[in-house]
Amino acid sequence: GLAVCGAQPTPHRLGRSSPGRRRGCLLPMDGDRVEIDGGVMEGGGQILRVSTALSCLLGLPLRVRRIRAGRSQPGLRPQHLSGLEMIRDLCDGQLDGGEIGSTEITFTPGKIKGGTHIADTKTAGSVCLLLQVAMPCVLFAASPSELRLKGGTNAEMAPQIDYTVLVFKPIIEKFNFTFDCDIKRRGYYPQGGGEVIVRMSPVKQLSPINLTERGTVTKIHGRAFVAGALPIKLAKDMASAAVRCIRKEIGDLYVNIQPVREPDNQAFGTGSGIIIVAETSTGCLFAGSSLGKRGKNSDRVGIEAAEMLLGNLRHGGAVDDYLQDQLIIFMALANGVSRVKSGPITLHTQTAVHFAEQLTKAKFTVTKSEDEDSTKDTYFIECQGMGMINSSL
Repeated sequence: GLAVCGAQPTPHRLGRSSPGRRRGCLLPMDGDRVEIDGGVMEGGGQILRVSTALSCLLGLPLRVRRIRAGRSQPGLRPQHLSGLEMIRDLCDGQLDGGEIGSTEITFTPGKIKGGTHIADTKTAGSVCLLLQVAMPCVLFAASPSELRLKGGTNAEMAPQIDYTVLVFKPIIEKFNFTFDCDIKRRGYYPQGGGEVIVRMSPVKQLSPINLTERGTVTKIHGRAFVAGALPIKLAKDMASAAVRCIRKEIGDLYVNIQPVREPDNQAFGTGSGIIIVAETSTGCLFAGSSLGKRGKNSDRVGIEAAEMLLGNLRHGGAVDDYLQDQLIIFMALANGVSRVKSGPITLHTQTAVHFAEQLTKAKFTVTKSEDEDSTKDTYFIECQGMGMINSSL
């Protein structure tokens, strides 16, 4: 078996593991379980999502130790546990150590099956993060799947469902699959209560992607929302503050941000926020988003989202900073060479690369882009994918 240590690669040398480092990392293991240290690098729930999804896909028994060691509340939170339980159920696997607060789990995967899978965080835990862990697995199921995901749709520390639909979906579908995302009800911090239904059919293989041409920004649009007890004026204030902020930097483009009030039957609890998306001539998508909370001025919410978007547009990459790490597992599974031009490599991305390389035969290299004016901090993430094949199809 293989033990996987957390030697932290530097951003420029992600794909180059020296034989010495390899020897240090891969140790014989009891009972042939791959050992994952959940406390290295980004040290959060993402290590768990990437490693359990790959364990499930590759049929590798797994032990994850020091789960979320880097967090203020270490161990499994409800959202991580419900994700693990969904993965266990969708492959008839076995999970030990699956309790709230647990810092070690073992997981033995079985065969991935389609059908209806339900995950309920029973909190504002993010449905978007549940989707991140399940989607790669059900792509390689024997039949179509329906994922019923319950929790927060627009929650802190995670993508908003609008980001998933407006940015993640059109770009991830370039790997040559499609999915359908039906937002039944929105849920906010702290109660959650949202529900999203995702339907998708399995694929034989994933195609590699090439996202290296940024193009020029052609349109900027978005939505500012309120739900529950909050007045629509908040949404209007967020939208106009965001538009003013973007105009300062990009004066010649029409910016269309709709203020909306979520219908009461389509939202649970009270929440507010904004997402703004920029589209380019080559079909690249970038976003900025922010959530309202008690005591936070609505102008500030709008400006935060606008500044996030502008920051994502400045670095000259073809993907925004939040899509970066979400692409890694798909690049690792695809058949062939994927290339993505990005801004500075985030710690989340470095972490995803590290574990994708440890668990699959994929090889990543990251190089600084030298082709344009050196004022831009731009990189190429390249991956020779492992060419995962769906043996059930």
